[in-house]
Amino acid sequence: MKLAWPRVVRRLWPDSLFARLALILCAGMATALSMSSALTFAERDQATARLMTGYIEREVASSVALLDLLPADARAAWLPRLARRSYHFVLGPGDTSLPQGEGDARLAEQVADAFVDGIGHSYPLTVDMQPDKPGHLQVHLRLSDGQPLTIAVQRMSGLPLSPWLPWVLAAQLSVLGLCCWFAVRQATRPLRALAEAADALGPDMRPVRLPERGPSEVLRSVRAFNAMQGRIAGYVDERVRILAAISHDLQTPITRMRLRVDTMTEGVAQERLQSDLRELEDLVRDGIGFARSLHGAGEEVRTVDLDARLDSLVLDYHDAGRQVSLAGRAGIPVATRPRALRRIVCNLVDNALKFGGSAAIAVARGAGTVEIRVSDDGPGIPPDKLEAVFEPFYRLEASRNRDTGGSGLGLAIARQLALSMQGTLSLHNRPEGGLEARLVLPAP
Repeated sequence: MKLAWPRVVRRLWPDSLFARLALILCAGMATALSMSSALTFAERDQATARLMTGYIEREVASSVALLDLLPADARAAWLPRLARRSYHFVLGPGDTSLPQGEGDARLAEQVADAFVDGIGHSYPLTVDMQPDKPGHLQVHLRLSDGQPLTIAVQRMSGLPLSPWLPWVLAAQLSVLGLCCWFAVRQATRPLRALAEAADALGPDMRPVRLPERGPSEVLRSVRAFNAMQGRIAGYVDERVRILAAISHDLQTPITRMRLRVDTMTEGVAQERLQSDLRELEDLVRDGIGFARSLHGAGEEVRTVDLDARLDSLVLDYHDAGRQVSLAGRAGIPVATRPRALRRIVCNLVDNALKFGGSAAIAVARGAGTVEIRVSDDGPGIPPDKLEAVFEPFYRLEASRNRDTGGSGLGLAIARQLALSMQGTLSLHNRPEGGLEARLVLPAP
């Protein structure tokens, strides 16, 4: 089975910019350090080889001259004294069964040149490799009395490493990794600050200004981001003021129209005009409420007893003869905006009563949150419209439309108020039928 390497690489490739830069820099530094170490060890091996040939040129010439001057019967006693780590002497022709001209030709050439420079002018010699032993060779020559002498040469191993060298290399790699981490952190910190500032931009569109400091590239980005926040806040403020002004100014002509309608002769036309005016008044009132909810910070945050607030709200509905139930308890005080919270829950309960005939409120405590669920037995909402109904002035054409009342701003206002309290509001169709609204608020 052919492995799809690009797919594997993409799967293993980290997602964050911090991890990618750190991986690239650390891998590059580790590769450079490995190459440097490999070149250093190779140079040490070459230096060892040069050291060996230097021994041959100086000491082997003296040793062969000494053996040549000694009597034949005294030479064997001197062989152990003349042996070195890289070579030793053998009286005799050595292993003559080895084929010639095989093995490391470069090593043979270096050793042969060293022997020729040292003793080759006085003693004719031949060099044979040992194929079964890499780095080993034999040098054959004859002394003045005709006795054969073999010099067995073995390549010197590299010089032993100091015990502290691995620790120094590890410390060097650690320092490089630490510098890499610090450099990447400096490069990615402004991006994280920009993301946090963007996330902190709440529904009130109050800009969260970043401190204008750092390198020139970062400083330019921060200034542009702060200016962008200011422009966005200005645009939103202008739209909100226009919406609030229009909604407020409409109340005066609506009031005059209502007075004129009240003076009309009673009949079908008067009832229809009164109904239209009530609908128009609701639309204006919701428009003003929506404009205010966009700035949701008009009410101060207070710590309230959520269970007591919900109990009171449910009792108010019972007094009005409405079928509303409450189950579960938060059990802890919650820091919130009381009026905004009541408006959200009342909006959700009113919708449940309007389209389901009854409403069931359930409270549950989670990890750092409190969840309020309002359920009904109504027709629900098509899945592809669950988010669209939160848009201002949006109405469904089927069950939830103008004929059933409402301006299309209730859920939009409720979500804006939820966001102003650092909460979330969402709608879900129940498996058994009906709709469930979930309000999640932060809690200690």
